[in-house]
Parts: sequence; structure tokens; C-alpha cells
Amino acid sequence: MNTSNTFFGHPIGLRTLFLTEMWERMSYYGMRALLVLYMTGAVTGFNPGLGWSQVESQAIYGIYSGMVYFMVVPGGWIADNILGHQKAVLIGALIIALGHFTLAIPIEQTFFLGLIFVVLGTGLLKGNISTIVGQLYDGQDDRRDSGYTIFYMSINIGSTLGFLICSYLGEKIGWHWGFGAAGIGMTFGVIQYIQHRHLLGDAGMHPNDMSDEKRKKYSNYLKFSLVAMFMVIGAGLFGFIVIDPRFFAEQFAYFLTIVAGLYFLYLFLFAGLNASERKNLILLFLLFIGAAAFWSGFDQSAGSLNIFARDYTDLSISGYQIPVGWLQFANPIIVVLFAPIFAGIWAQLARKNLDPSLPLKFAIGLLFMALSFFVMILAVNLAIESSPVGMQWLLLTYLFQTWGELALSPIGLSAFSRYGPKRYMGQMFGLWFLASAIGGVLAGLLGGEALDGGLETISPIFEFMIQYYLVIAIALIVLSFVIKTAKD
Repeated sequence: MNTSNTFFGHPIGLRTLFLTEMWERMSYYGMRALLVLYMTGAVTGFNPGLGWSQVESQAIYGIYSGMVYFMVVPGGWIADNILGHQKAVLIGALIIALGHFTLAIPIEQTFFLGLIFVVLGTGLLKGNISTIVGQLYDGQDDRRDSGYTIFYMSINIGSTLGFLICSYLGEKIGWHWGFGAAGIGMTFGVIQYIQHRHLLGDAGMHPNDMSDEKRKKYSNYLKFSLVAMFMVIGAGLFGFIVIDPRFFAEQFAYFLTIVAGLYFLYLFLFAGLNASERKNLILLFLLFIGAAAFWSGFDQSAGSLNIFARDYTDLSISGYQIPVGWLQFANPIIVVLFAPIFAGIWAQLARKNLDPSLPLKFAIGLLFMALSFFVMILAVNLAIESSPVGMQWLLLTYLFQTWGELALSPIGLSAFSRYGPKRYMGQMFGLWFLASAIGGVLAGLLGGEALDGGLETISPIFEFMIQYYLVIAIALIVLSFVIKTAKD
């Protein structure tokens, strides 16, 4: 093998995608770590923020998080039918950079416009860059799984850079410096993608084959949708439409849930599935609920847990007050340290024919999430007695949440791939991202309720979250004993 034309033994095009994803995740997580802090920051004094309420700010954060993943679905359709995946990634990266630079403008009116650009750009980039990774390999290439593992590491490297750079600049110098740094990071990603895009070859180069007439019809649909969307956006930015963030977030959560529920119902009743496929679909529906619940807790890291770190946690180390966002280093570091351990545990159990089923692993992830919020309730009670508390409480919370992520997230797509109806596989992956979107919106709504009355209102919300994690986990554990009869 000519190693000069490979990337850690994989197709050289993986390097292009690795660096693009790394810089995109640097910009995404770096900006996200600042978002709620900026919105809730005092309007006077050093580094003034927007001074918005916790309920309003958390709702906006939830809408943003939900929209980022929801837009992956139309972004994939656009790439499949009009642009091709390579061009979609490039256009998406450019729009993301524009969004961050728009956020860097110290004018309140540009704030929502910047978020909209980031959402639209991420919708074009996020799903399609992962699709190109798979297309670098032939159908029987056994390097595909390890290639995705290498690609996944770019997320951890990028998020670490984002927390390090953007949090320091945003909190210690000025919010808009942090947003600008995210834009510069994405610009680095755009430059290297343009320079090395040729290494991708034909992977993701062309959209699906279809007649010119059909492609023109699709293009007209897209143009009409874009015009309508920007008319609505413009009306909102100029004050012709006034939106209550919490009300919108609630309706958006209902919309996403109804869309997902109706599609599962369509598949179950009208998609021509056999009895075994229908039984598997029930499993996927429960996994979908579990995933949405999991991400509603996991995404608290940039919401309610970020505010708890700012307002009720001692962040001093040897007399130096670290940026709030630096606590989120815990997640990527724990992923790097424990991902091989989790993989080794599953492999060792498999050799002994004790490898947990996919539903059981999902349940383990939810139990870790429940445990993390039990830790937070202890921290809240301690803070009520004597604030601030030590940062070890949040670090322990992030440890349990990341263990939950390692037990749940890597096997989520595997579950949808293994149990999903083969004729609808692409749409099943879209449903998986829809679970992340619902979880993101719920994270904002729950975080706003938790922080509405200060420390006193946090524990009841976290207790409620623990309860629904336990209920879903128990359902999955029970199901894990019967699902074996539903496959093959």
C-alpha cells in the first residue's frame, strides 16, 4: 500500500473531510458555549450581554439546537437531488462562516440573522459530510467502520479547540471576539476544503440520476422555498412578525413530535412491512423516544449547566478564574479516554456471549444520564446551603453523561441500520436526526423552567427528568428480552 496516498491507512480524501469537520465543530461548539451566557449576561459593566431572561434565552437556545438537526433532513434532500454532497458541504461551510462573522458584529439586530445562517449552513454540511465519508469506500471495504471512528475523533478535537479559544476570548475579552474566532475557524475549514477537495474524487460529487425535467422541477421547488423562507425571516427581523421564543419552542417541539409520530405510524400501517419489520419498528420507536430524552439532558451542558457553572460554581484554580466554557472540556477528553475502554468491554462480553443487546445498551446510556442529574440535585442542594460549590460536581456530572453518550450514541445509528426497514433506510437515518432535534428543543424548554426561579426551581425539573429516564430505561430493558425474536 502506498501510505503517502492514505490517511492512517484510509483513503486520502478522509483527511479533507476530517479537517473540515474539525473546524466546523470548533466553530459550532465554541459559539454554543457562549450563546446562553451572552443572552443572559448583564447589559452593563465589563463585557455586556443582552440581559434577556433565563426562560427566553433557554427557549432560543432550544430552538437553535433543534433547528440545527432538523435542517439536516432538507439539507440531505438538496444534496441528493440538486447539488451533490460535495457542493452542499462547501456551500454549507461558507454560510456557517458568514453566520459566525454576522454574530461577531456588535449589533443586537444581527444576532438572530447570524444564528439563522449557522442553522442553514449546518443543515447543508452536517449530514452530507458524513455521507461522503461512507462513499470513500467500496461496498465491501472493511475499513469503513474504523474510518468513521477516525472521522468521529475530529469532532472531539474540534470541540476542544472551540471551548479553549472561543470561551476564553468571549468571556475574558468580549463576546463578539469569541463569535469572530468561531468564524475564523470555519474559514480555515473552508480554505483547506477548497484546496484539497480534489482528493475526494467522485465521492459525493454528483446528485442522484434523474431527468433534466425532474431536476428542474426540484430546483424550482427549492427556489420557491428559499424565497418564502427569507420573506418570513425578513419580516421577523424588521419587526413585522413578533415571536414569543418560549411559545415558538413549544410549538416547534409539538411539530417535530407529530411529524415523527405520523411517519412511524405511516411505516407501521401503510408501508407494506411484514410482521417482523413491524415488531422491529416498535423497538425503533422506543429507541427514538429514548434518544430524544437523552439529548434533552445532554444538551443542558451549554444551557442550564452552563449557567449553574457561571452563577453557583467556584471556577478558580490557583487564584485564576477559568472561563465557564472550559468546564466543557470534560466531554471530549472523557470520550477520548473511555471510548476504547467501552469498545473493549463490549468486545470482551461478546467473546463470552454476554454482549448486551442494543436496547439494553441504550438503557445503560439513559441510566447514566439519570445518575448525572442525581449528582446535580446533590450539587443544587449544597449550593442552596452554601454557594458557590466546587467544580467537581459538574465534572462528575459530565463524566456520567459522557459515559451515557458512549453507551447510547455509537449504537443509535447501528440500531436504526440493523432494525430499520431496508427499503426506507435513508429516511430512518433522518428520523434519528429528528430525535436529536426534539431533544435540543426540550433541552431549552426544560432548562428555562429549571432556572426560572433560581436554585429553588432546578431540583423539581431535574427530578422529573430522572423519572422519565428511568421509565424509558426500564421499558427498553424489558424489551431487550423479547426483541431477539423480532430479527431474522
